Amino acid sequence: METELTRFQSPISGNDAAYNQKTMAGAEMDEGSRKELEAQWTRVCDRLRKEIGDKAFKTWFGEVELGELKAGKLRLYAPTRFVRDWVSRHYGDRVLAYWQAVSPEVSNVEVNLVPPPAPRRPNEIIAMPPVPAPQSSYQQPMPRLGPSIGRGVDEAFQGPEARYTFANFVVGKPNEFAYAAARNIAEQDRPLPERNPLYIFGGVGLGKTHLMHAIWHAIRERDPKTRVLYLTAESFVNRFIQALRTKNTGQFKELFRNVDVLMVDDVQFICGKEASQEEFFFTFNSLVEQNKQIVLSSEKPPSELQDIEERMRSRLGSGLVADIHSSTYELRLSILQTKAESARVPVPHAVLEFLAHKISTNIRELEGALNRVVAHGQLIGREITVEMAQDVLHDLLRQADRKVTVDEIQQRVAAHYNIKLAEMSSPRRARSVARPRQVAMYLAKQLTTLSLPQIGKRFGNRDHTTVMHAVRKIEELKISDLSIAEDVELLKRQLQG
Repeated sequence: METELTRFQSPISGNDAAYNQKTMAGAEMDEGSRKELEAQWTRVCDRLRKEIGDKAFKTWFGEVELGELKAGKLRLYAPTRFVRDWVSRHYGDRVLAYWQAVSPEVSNVEVNLVPPPAPRRPNEIIAMPPVPAPQSSYQQPMPRLGPSIGRGVDEAFQGPEARYTFANFVVGKPNEFAYAAARNIAEQDRPLPERNPLYIFGGVGLGKTHLMHAIWHAIRERDPKTRVLYLTAESFVNRFIQALRTKNTGQFKELFRNVDVLMVDDVQFICGKEASQEEFFFTFNSLVEQNKQIVLSSEKPPSELQDIEERMRSRLGSGLVADIHSSTYELRLSILQTKAESARVPVPHAVLEFLAHKISTNIRELEGALNRVVAHGQLIGREITVEMAQDVLHDLLRQADRKVTVDEIQQRVAAHYNIKLAEMSSPRRARSVARPRQVAMYLAKQLTTLSLPQIGKRFGNRDHTTVMHAVRKIEELKISDLSIAEDVELLKRQLQG
Protein backbone atom coordinates (compact mmCIF):
# COMPACT_ATOMS: atom_id res chain seq x y z
CA MET A 1 0.00 0.00 0.00
CA GLU A 2 2.84 2.38 0.82
CA THR A 3 4.37 1.85 -2.64
CA GLU A 4 1.08 2.58 -4.34
CA LEU A 5 0.61 5.79 -2.39
CA THR A 6 4.06 7.23 -2.98
CA ARG A 7 3.75 6.60 -6.70
CA PHE A 8 0.97 9.15 -7.06
CA GLN A 9 1.43 11.22 -3.94
CA SER A 10 4.65 12.79 -2.82
CA PRO A 11 5.47 12.63 0.88
CA ILE A 12 4.27 15.91 2.38
CA SER A 13 7.00 17.55 4.38
CA GLY A 14 4.58 20.21 5.61
CA ASN A 15 1.29 21.78 4.72
CA ASP A 16 2.90 25.18 4.25
CA ALA A 17 5.21 23.73 1.60
CA ALA A 18 2.28 22.26 -0.31
CA TYR A 19 0.43 25.53 -0.02
CA ASN A 20 3.37 27.56 -1.30
CA GLN A 21 3.74 25.23 -4.30
CA LYS A 22 0.08 25.69 -5.09
CA THR A 23 -0.01 29.47 -4.77
CA MET A 24 3.18 29.89 -6.83
CA ALA A 25 1.84 27.81 -9.71
CA GLY A 26 0.68 30.90 -11.57
CA ALA A 27 4.09 32.49 -11.28
CA GLU A 28 5.83 29.43 -12.72
CA MET A 29 3.49 29.03 -15.72
CA ASP A 30 2.51 31.64 -18.26
CA GLU A 31 -1.15 32.30 -18.96
CA GLY A 32 -1.25 30.24 -22.14
CA SER A 33 0.33 27.20 -20.52
CA ARG A 34 -2.04 27.49 -17.59
CA LYS A 35 -5.11 27.58 -19.84
CA GLU A 36 -3.82 24.56 -21.75
CA LEU A 37 -3.31 22.65 -18.50
CA GLU A 38 -6.84 23.54 -17.40
CA ALA A 39 -8.22 22.34 -20.74
CA GLN A 40 -6.38 19.03 -20.29
CA TRP A 41 -7.80 18.70 -16.78
CA THR A 42 -11.30 19.24 -18.16
CA ARG A 43 -10.82 16.49 -20.72
CA VAL A 44 -9.45 14.10 -18.09
CA CYS A 45 -12.42 14.88 -15.83
CA ASP A 46 -14.85 14.19 -18.67
CA ARG A 47 -13.26 10.75 -19.18
CA LEU A 48 -13.42 10.03 -15.46
CA ARG A 49 -17.03 11.16 -15.18
CA LYS A 50 -18.09 8.84 -18.02
CA GLU A 51 -16.25 5.89 -16.48
CA ILE A 52 -17.23 6.16 -12.80
CA GLY A 53 -20.53 8.06 -13.05
CA ASP A 54 -21.64 11.50 -11.93
CA LYS A 55 -22.20 10.60 -8.28
CA ALA A 56 -18.81 8.98 -7.71
CA PHE A 57 -17.08 11.71 -9.69
CA LYS A 58 -18.73 14.45 -7.61
CA THR A 59 -17.89 12.60 -4.39
CA TRP A 60 -14.17 12.11 -5.07
CA PHE A 61 -13.24 14.84 -7.57
CA GLY A 62 -15.79 17.55 -6.80
CA GLU A 63 -13.32 19.47 -4.61
CA VAL A 64 -10.04 18.25 -6.09
CA GLU A 65 -8.18 21.26 -7.48
CA LEU A 66 -5.70 21.47 -10.32
CA GLY A 67 -2.21 22.34 -9.20
CA GLU A 68 0.86 22.85 -11.38
CA LEU A 69 2.92 20.90 -13.92
CA LYS A 70 6.67 20.99 -13.44
CA ALA A 71 9.30 18.73 -15.01
CA GLY A 72 6.64 16.23 -16.03
CA LYS A 73 5.22 16.04 -12.52
CA LEU A 74 1.58 17.12 -12.18
CA ARG A 75 0.13 18.10 -8.82
CA LEU A 76 -3.51 17.92 -7.74
CA TYR A 77 -4.82 19.15 -4.41
CA ALA A 78 -7.46 17.38 -2.28
CA PRO A 79 -9.48 19.00 0.53
CA THR A 80 -9.00 16.20 3.10
CA ARG A 81 -6.59 13.40 3.86
CA PHE A 82 -9.37 10.90 3.31
CA VAL A 83 -10.10 12.16 -0.23
CA ARG A 84 -6.39 12.47 -0.96
CA ASP A 85 -5.71 8.87 0.03
CA TRP A 86 -8.80 7.50 -1.70
CA VAL A 87 -8.08 9.27 -5.00
CA SER A 88 -4.45 8.16 -4.89
CA ARG A 89 -5.26 4.53 -4.19
CA HIS A 90 -8.31 4.03 -6.37
CA TYR A 91 -7.99 6.49 -9.24
CA GLY A 92 -4.29 7.32 -9.47
CA ASP A 93 -3.56 4.90 -12.32
CA ARG A 94 -6.52 6.09 -14.39
CA VAL A 95 -5.80 9.79 -13.89
CA LEU A 96 -2.22 9.25 -15.04
CA ALA A 97 -3.27 7.13 -18.04
CA TYR A 98 -5.92 9.62 -19.17
CA TRP A 99 -3.54 12.53 -18.81
CA GLN A 100 -0.78 10.82 -20.75
CA ALA A 101 -3.31 10.20 -23.53
CA VAL A 102 -3.93 13.95 -23.60
CA SER A 103 -0.37 15.11 -22.92
CA PRO A 104 2.57 12.62 -23.07
CA GLU A 105 4.82 15.04 -21.19
CA VAL A 106 3.05 14.16 -17.93
CA SER A 107 5.06 11.35 -16.36
CA ASN A 108 3.75 11.41 -12.81
CA VAL A 109 0.64 12.56 -10.93
CA GLU A 110 0.74 13.49 -7.24
CA VAL A 111 -2.22 14.20 -4.98
CA ASN A 112 -1.34 16.57 -2.16
CA LEU A 113 -3.33 17.97 0.72
CA VAL A 114 -4.65 21.52 0.80
CA PRO A 115 -3.80 22.85 4.29
CA PRO A 116 -6.40 24.33 6.64
CA PRO A 117 -6.99 28.06 6.01
CA ALA A 118 -5.57 28.93 9.43
CA PRO A 119 -2.79 26.83 10.99
CA ARG A 120 -3.21 25.75 14.58
CA ARG A 121 -0.77 24.67 17.25
CA PRO A 122 -0.12 20.90 17.23
CA ASN A 123 -1.63 20.31 20.68
CA GLU A 124 -4.39 22.91 20.53
CA ILE A 125 -7.71 21.78 22.03
CA ILE A 126 -10.89 23.53 21.01
CA ALA A 127 -13.43 23.24 23.78
CA MET A 128 -16.47 24.37 21.80
CA PRO A 129 -16.34 24.35 17.98
CA PRO A 130 -17.59 27.58 16.39
CA VAL A 131 -20.60 27.68 14.10
CA PRO A 132 -21.48 26.92 11.42
CA ALA A 133 -21.17 23.24 12.21
CA PRO A 134 -18.08 21.56 10.80
CA GLN A 135 -18.24 19.15 7.89
CA SER A 136 -17.51 16.28 10.24
CA SER A 137 -16.83 16.31 13.96
CA TYR A 138 -15.71 13.65 16.36
CA GLN A 139 -14.89 13.67 20.03
CA GLN A 140 -14.32 10.52 21.99
CA PRO A 141 -11.64 9.71 24.56
CA MET A 142 -9.33 7.29 22.77
CA PRO A 143 -6.06 5.60 23.63
CA ARG A 144 -4.40 7.36 20.70
CA LEU A 145 -5.04 10.18 18.29
CA GLY A 146 -6.52 9.19 14.94
CA PRO A 147 -6.15 10.88 11.55
CA SER A 148 -7.64 14.29 10.96
CA ILE A 149 -10.77 14.14 8.87
CA GLY A 150 -11.55 17.58 7.50
CA ARG A 151 -10.65 21.25 7.54
CA GLY A 152 -10.61 23.91 10.20
CA VAL A 153 -12.18 22.84 13.47
CA ASP A 154 -12.25 19.22 12.33
CA GLU A 155 -8.50 19.09 12.89
CA ALA A 156 -9.09 19.47 16.64
CA PHE A 157 -11.02 16.24 16.96
CA GLN A 158 -9.72 12.74 17.37
CA GLY A 159 -10.38 10.26 14.60
CA PRO A 160 -12.18 6.96 15.15
CA GLU A 161 -10.21 3.77 15.57
CA ALA A 162 -9.06 2.74 12.10
CA ARG A 163 -9.16 -0.93 13.10
CA TYR A 164 -12.89 -0.83 13.85
CA THR A 165 -14.47 -1.47 10.44
CA PHE A 166 -17.12 -3.79 9.05
CA ALA A 167 -14.38 -5.71 7.25
CA ASN A 168 -12.80 -6.95 10.49
CA PHE A 169 -15.98 -7.38 12.53
CA VAL A 170 -16.44 -11.11 13.11
CA VAL A 171 -20.10 -12.01 12.62
CA GLY A 172 -21.83 -14.82 14.49
CA LYS A 173 -25.32 -15.66 15.69
CA PRO A 174 -25.14 -13.41 18.80
CA ASN A 175 -24.39 -10.27 16.76
CA GLU A 176 -25.61 -10.96 13.22
CA PHE A 177 -28.78 -8.85 13.50
CA ALA A 178 -26.96 -5.85 14.98
CA TYR A 179 -24.31 -6.17 12.27
CA ALA A 180 -26.92 -6.32 9.47
CA ALA A 181 -28.77 -3.32 10.92
CA ALA A 182 -25.55 -1.30 11.19
CA ARG A 183 -24.57 -2.10 7.59
CA ASN A 184 -28.03 -1.14 6.37
CA ILE A 185 -27.90 2.24 8.12
CA ALA A 186 -24.40 2.97 6.82
CA GLU A 187 -25.44 2.24 3.23
CA GLN A 188 -28.66 4.32 3.18
CA ASP A 189 -28.56 7.72 1.47
CA ARG A 190 -31.48 8.86 3.59
CA PRO A 191 -32.72 7.35 6.86
CA LEU A 192 -35.84 5.19 6.89
CA PRO A 193 -38.32 6.45 9.54
CA GLU A 194 -38.91 2.95 10.89
CA ARG A 195 -35.14 2.51 11.43
CA ASN A 196 -34.39 5.88 12.97
CA PRO A 197 -32.90 5.82 15.51
CA LEU A 198 -30.80 2.69 15.33
CA TYR A 199 -30.38 1.63 18.96
CA ILE A 200 -27.70 -1.04 19.60
CA PHE A 201 -27.49 -2.55 23.07
CA GLY A 202 -25.48 -5.29 24.73
CA GLY A 203 -23.10 -6.04 27.57
CA VAL A 204 -19.63 -4.59 28.03
CA GLY A 205 -17.04 -5.67 25.48
CA LEU A 206 -19.41 -7.36 23.02
CA GLY A 207 -18.75 -5.10 20.01
CA LYS A 208 -21.12 -2.09 20.25
CA THR A 209 -18.37 0.51 19.87
CA HIS A 210 -16.80 -1.50 17.04
CA LEU A 211 -20.08 -1.33 15.12
CA MET A 212 -20.48 2.39 15.85
CA HIS A 213 -17.01 3.15 14.50
CA ALA A 214 -17.62 0.88 11.51
CA ILE A 215 -20.77 2.85 10.65
CA TRP A 216 -18.74 6.07 10.87
CA HIS A 217 -16.08 4.74 8.51
CA ALA A 218 -18.61 3.36 6.02
CA ILE A 219 -20.59 6.62 5.88
CA ARG A 220 -17.46 8.70 5.39
CA GLU A 221 -16.20 6.32 2.72
CA ARG A 222 -19.49 6.48 0.85
CA ASP A 223 -19.72 10.27 1.04
CA PRO A 224 -16.88 12.24 2.71
CA LYS A 225 -19.04 15.37 2.75
CA THR A 226 -21.55 13.85 5.15
CA ARG A 227 -21.51 15.73 8.44
CA VAL A 228 -21.11 13.04 11.08
CA LEU A 229 -20.88 13.83 14.78
CA TYR A 230 -19.81 10.94 17.01
CA LEU A 231 -19.29 11.25 20.75
CA THR A 232 -20.13 9.56 24.02
CA ALA A 233 -23.16 10.54 26.07
CA GLU A 234 -20.74 11.63 28.77
CA SER A 235 -19.13 14.05 26.33
CA PHE A 236 -22.59 15.35 25.34
CA VAL A 237 -23.39 16.03 29.01
CA ASN A 238 -20.00 17.68 29.66
CA ARG A 239 -20.34 19.90 26.59
CA PHE A 240 -23.85 20.89 27.62
CA ILE A 241 -22.68 21.81 31.14
CA GLN A 242 -19.84 23.82 29.64
CA ALA A 243 -22.25 25.61 27.31
CA LEU A 244 -24.46 26.54 30.28
CA ARG A 245 -21.49 27.86 32.25
CA THR A 246 -20.17 29.96 29.36
CA LYS A 247 -23.65 30.96 28.17
CA ASN A 248 -22.98 29.43 24.75
CA THR A 249 -26.05 27.22 24.48
CA GLY A 250 -26.75 28.72 21.06
CA GLN A 251 -23.47 27.38 19.71
CA PHE A 252 -24.11 24.05 21.39
CA LYS A 253 -27.52 23.69 19.73
CA GLU A 254 -26.08 24.76 16.38
CA LEU A 255 -23.39 22.11 16.54
CA PHE A 256 -25.65 19.21 17.41
CA ARG A 257 -28.66 20.11 15.30
CA ASN A 258 -26.86 20.79 12.04
CA VAL A 259 -25.39 17.39 11.30
CA ASP A 260 -26.45 14.65 8.90
CA VAL A 261 -25.73 11.81 11.32
CA LEU A 262 -25.56 11.98 15.11
CA MET A 263 -23.91 9.01 16.83
CA VAL A 264 -23.95 8.77 20.64
CA ASP A 265 -22.21 5.95 22.50
CA ASP A 266 -23.20 4.73 25.99
CA VAL A 267 -26.47 6.67 26.01
CA GLN A 268 -27.33 5.23 29.44
CA PHE A 269 -25.02 7.94 30.84
CA ILE A 270 -27.75 10.58 30.46
CA CYS A 271 -30.00 8.68 32.88
CA GLY A 272 -30.70 10.72 36.00
CA LYS A 273 -29.46 13.98 34.43
CA GLU A 274 -32.68 15.90 33.89
CA ALA A 275 -31.40 19.01 32.10
CA SER A 276 -29.15 17.00 29.78
CA GLN A 277 -32.01 14.60 29.06
CA GLU A 278 -34.26 17.48 28.09
CA GLU A 279 -31.66 18.97 25.75
CA PHE A 280 -30.96 15.57 24.23
CA PHE A 281 -34.70 15.05 23.72
CA PHE A 282 -35.04 18.34 21.84
CA THR A 283 -31.92 17.59 19.79
CA PHE A 284 -33.34 14.17 18.98
CA ASN A 285 -36.65 15.65 17.83
CA SER A 286 -34.98 18.36 15.76
CA LEU A 287 -32.85 15.85 13.84
CA VAL A 288 -35.73 13.43 13.28
CA GLU A 289 -37.88 16.27 11.91
CA GLN A 290 -35.05 17.11 9.48
CA ASN A 291 -34.90 13.43 8.46
CA LYS A 292 -31.36 13.07 9.83
CA GLN A 293 -30.02 9.72 11.03
CA ILE A 294 -29.44 8.99 14.73
CA VAL A 295 -27.39 6.01 15.94
CA LEU A 296 -27.18 5.14 19.63
CA SER A 297 -25.56 2.45 21.76
CA SER A 298 -26.24 1.39 25.33
CA GLU A 299 -25.64 -1.42 27.77
CA LYS A 300 -29.41 -1.87 28.25
CA PRO A 301 -32.53 -1.79 26.07
CA PRO A 302 -34.69 1.37 26.29
CA SER A 303 -37.27 -0.44 28.45
CA GLU A 304 -34.68 -1.19 31.16
CA LEU A 305 -33.07 2.26 31.44
CA GLN A 306 -33.59 3.74 34.91
CA ASP A 307 -34.16 7.40 35.89
CA ILE A 308 -35.22 8.45 32.42
CA GLU A 309 -38.35 10.30 31.31
CA GLU A 310 -41.01 8.18 29.64
CA ARG A 311 -41.05 10.41 26.57
CA MET A 312 -37.29 9.90 26.19
CA ARG A 313 -37.62 6.15 26.66
CA SER A 314 -40.33 6.10 23.99
CA ARG A 315 -38.15 8.08 21.58
CA LEU A 316 -35.15 5.81 22.07
CA GLY A 317 -37.19 2.73 21.27
CA SER A 318 -39.17 4.25 18.39
CA GLY A 319 -36.84 3.04 15.64
CA LEU A 320 -34.80 -0.13 15.15
CA VAL A 321 -33.57 -1.79 18.36
CA ALA A 322 -30.80 -4.36 17.83
CA ASP A 323 -29.17 -6.34 20.62
CA ILE A 324 -25.86 -8.15 20.83
CA HIS A 325 -26.01 -11.33 22.91
CA SER A 326 -23.20 -12.88 24.88
CA SER A 327 -20.75 -14.57 22.58
CA THR A 328 -20.94 -18.27 21.81
CA TYR A 329 -17.93 -20.56 21.93
CA GLU A 330 -17.91 -20.73 18.11
CA LEU A 331 -17.91 -16.94 17.77
CA ARG A 332 -15.15 -16.51 20.36
CA LEU A 333 -12.99 -19.08 18.59
CA SER A 334 -13.62 -17.39 15.23
CA ILE A 335 -12.62 -14.01 16.69
CA LEU A 336 -9.40 -15.44 18.08
CA GLN A 337 -8.55 -17.14 14.79
CA THR A 338 -9.18 -13.92 12.86
CA LYS A 339 -7.09 -11.85 15.24
CA ALA A 340 -4.19 -14.32 15.17
CA GLU A 341 -4.28 -14.48 11.36
CA SER A 342 -4.39 -10.70 10.95
CA ALA A 343 -1.43 -10.35 13.32
CA ARG A 344 0.37 -13.15 11.43
CA VAL A 345 1.23 -14.88 14.68
CA PRO A 346 1.25 -18.71 14.71
CA VAL A 347 -0.84 -19.66 17.74
CA PRO A 348 -1.63 -23.38 18.18
CA HIS A 349 -5.28 -24.21 17.68
CA ALA A 350 -5.41 -25.88 21.08
CA VAL A 351 -4.46 -22.58 22.74
CA LEU A 352 -7.19 -20.70 20.86
CA GLU A 353 -9.73 -23.35 21.90
CA PHE A 354 -8.57 -23.09 25.50
CA LEU A 355 -8.99 -19.29 25.54
CA ALA A 356 -12.39 -19.44 23.80
CA HIS A 357 -13.62 -21.92 26.38
CA LYS A 358 -12.24 -20.20 29.47
CA ILE A 359 -12.96 -16.51 28.73
CA SER A 360 -16.61 -16.27 27.80
CA THR A 361 -18.05 -13.01 29.10
CA ASN A 362 -16.13 -10.24 27.35
CA ILE A 363 -14.63 -10.00 23.86
CA ARG A 364 -12.21 -7.29 24.95
CA GLU A 365 -10.86 -9.55 27.69
CA LEU A 366 -10.65 -12.38 25.18
CA GLU A 367 -8.57 -10.33 22.74
CA GLY A 368 -6.51 -8.94 25.61
CA ALA A 369 -5.75 -12.46 26.81
CA LEU A 370 -4.52 -13.45 23.35
CA ASN A 371 -2.34 -10.33 23.21
CA ARG A 372 -0.79 -11.17 26.58
CA VAL A 373 -0.01 -14.73 25.56
CA VAL A 374 1.50 -13.68 22.23
CA ALA A 375 3.54 -10.85 23.76
CA HIS A 376 4.86 -13.14 26.49
CA GLY A 377 5.90 -15.70 23.92
CA GLN A 378 7.65 -13.10 21.75
CA LEU A 379 9.38 -11.16 24.53
CA ILE A 380 10.38 -14.06 26.76
CA GLY A 381 10.90 -16.54 23.96
CA ARG A 382 8.64 -19.22 25.43
CA GLU A 383 6.74 -21.62 23.21
CA ILE A 384 3.04 -20.81 23.10
CA THR A 385 1.23 -23.78 24.65
CA VAL A 386 -1.88 -24.33 26.74
CA GLU A 387 0.30 -24.71 29.84
CA MET A 388 2.09 -21.44 29.07
CA ALA A 389 -1.29 -19.67 28.59
CA GLN A 390 -2.50 -21.01 31.94
CA ASP A 391 0.62 -19.65 33.62
CA VAL A 392 0.51 -16.22 31.96
CA LEU A 393 -3.25 -15.73 32.48
CA HIS A 394 -3.56 -17.21 35.96
CA ASP A 395 -5.17 -14.06 37.39
CA LEU A 396 -7.69 -13.73 34.57
CA LEU A 397 -8.53 -17.43 34.58
CA ARG A 398 -9.03 -17.47 38.34
CA GLN A 399 -11.60 -14.72 37.99
CA ALA A 400 -13.27 -16.46 35.03
CA ASP A 401 -13.44 -19.72 36.97
CA ARG A 402 -15.56 -18.23 39.75
CA LYS A 403 -17.68 -21.10 40.98
CA VAL A 404 -21.39 -20.82 40.23
CA THR A 405 -23.58 -22.85 42.57
CA VAL A 406 -26.86 -24.61 41.85
CA ASP A 407 -28.50 -22.47 44.55
CA GLU A 408 -27.49 -19.30 42.70
CA ILE A 409 -28.79 -20.72 39.43
CA GLN A 410 -32.14 -21.69 40.94
CA GLN A 411 -32.59 -18.31 42.61
CA ARG A 412 -31.71 -16.38 39.47
CA VAL A 413 -33.93 -18.47 37.18
CA ALA A 414 -36.88 -18.38 39.60
CA ALA A 415 -36.64 -14.59 39.84
CA HIS A 416 -36.34 -14.25 36.06
CA TYR A 417 -39.47 -16.31 35.38
CA ASN A 418 -41.32 -14.97 38.44
CA ILE A 419 -41.94 -18.32 40.10
CA LYS A 420 -41.32 -19.45 43.68
CA LEU A 421 -37.91 -20.89 44.46
CA ALA A 422 -39.57 -23.97 45.92
CA GLU A 423 -40.98 -24.81 42.47
CA MET A 424 -37.47 -25.83 41.39
CA SER A 425 -37.80 -28.95 43.53
CA SER A 426 -41.57 -29.43 43.40
CA PRO A 427 -43.27 -32.26 41.46
CA ARG A 428 -45.42 -29.80 39.45
CA ARG A 429 -45.26 -30.35 35.68
CA ALA A 430 -47.14 -27.29 34.41
CA ARG A 431 -45.17 -25.66 31.60
CA SER A 432 -44.95 -22.37 33.51
CA VAL A 433 -42.88 -24.24 36.11
CA ALA A 434 -41.35 -27.11 34.12
CA ARG A 435 -39.69 -24.89 31.49
CA PRO A 436 -37.85 -22.65 34.00
CA ARG A 437 -36.81 -25.80 35.87
CA GLN A 438 -35.36 -27.24 32.64
CA VAL A 439 -33.50 -23.97 32.02
CA ALA A 440 -32.03 -24.14 35.51
CA MET A 441 -30.94 -27.76 34.98
CA TYR A 442 -29.35 -26.82 31.65
CA LEU A 443 -27.43 -23.94 33.26
CA ALA A 444 -26.34 -26.19 36.12
CA LYS A 445 -24.88 -28.60 33.59
CA GLN A 446 -23.15 -25.76 31.71
CA LEU A 447 -21.83 -23.72 34.64
CA THR A 448 -20.98 -26.26 37.32
CA THR A 449 -18.84 -29.38 37.50
CA LEU A 450 -21.60 -31.48 39.05
CA SER A 451 -22.58 -34.78 37.45
CA LEU A 452 -26.10 -35.40 36.11
CA PRO A 453 -27.14 -37.46 39.19
CA GLN A 454 -25.80 -34.72 41.49
CA ILE A 455 -27.76 -32.06 39.61
CA GLY A 456 -30.92 -34.19 39.69
CA LYS A 457 -30.58 -34.58 43.45
CA ARG A 458 -30.59 -30.75 43.85
CA PHE A 459 -33.85 -30.55 41.89
CA GLY A 460 -36.07 -32.66 44.16
CA ASN A 461 -34.14 -35.94 43.89
CA ARG A 462 -34.89 -36.30 40.20
CA ASP A 463 -33.30 -39.05 38.10
CA HIS A 464 -30.26 -38.24 35.96
CA THR A 465 -32.30 -39.07 32.82
CA THR A 466 -34.64 -36.19 33.71
CA VAL A 467 -31.67 -33.81 33.77
CA MET A 468 -30.39 -35.25 30.50
CA HIS A 469 -33.80 -34.70 28.88
CA ALA A 470 -33.90 -31.11 30.18
CA VAL A 471 -30.45 -30.35 28.73
CA ARG A 472 -31.39 -31.75 25.31
CA LYS A 473 -34.72 -29.93 25.33
CA ILE A 474 -33.18 -26.53 26.06
CA GLU A 475 -30.46 -27.08 23.43
CA GLU A 476 -33.20 -27.75 20.87
CA LEU A 477 -35.28 -24.75 21.98
CA LYS A 478 -32.27 -22.43 21.78
CA ILE A 479 -32.26 -23.10 18.04
CA SER A 480 -36.01 -22.92 17.39
CA ASP A 481 -37.19 -20.41 20.03
CA LEU A 482 -35.43 -17.03 20.08
CA SER A 483 -36.95 -16.04 23.43
CA ILE A 484 -35.51 -19.13 25.14
CA ALA A 485 -32.10 -18.47 23.56
CA GLU A 486 -32.19 -14.89 24.83
CA ASP A 487 -33.26 -15.98 28.32
CA VAL A 488 -30.49 -18.56 28.58
CA GLU A 489 -27.78 -16.18 27.38
CA LEU A 490 -28.98 -13.39 29.68
CA LEU A 491 -29.08 -15.69 32.71
CA LYS A 492 -25.67 -17.11 31.88
CA ARG A 493 -24.20 -13.60 31.61
CA GLN A 494 -25.74 -12.57 34.94
CA LEU A 495 -24.49 -15.67 36.72
CA GLN A 496 -20.96 -15.38 35.34
CA GLY A 497 -20.74 -11.62 35.79
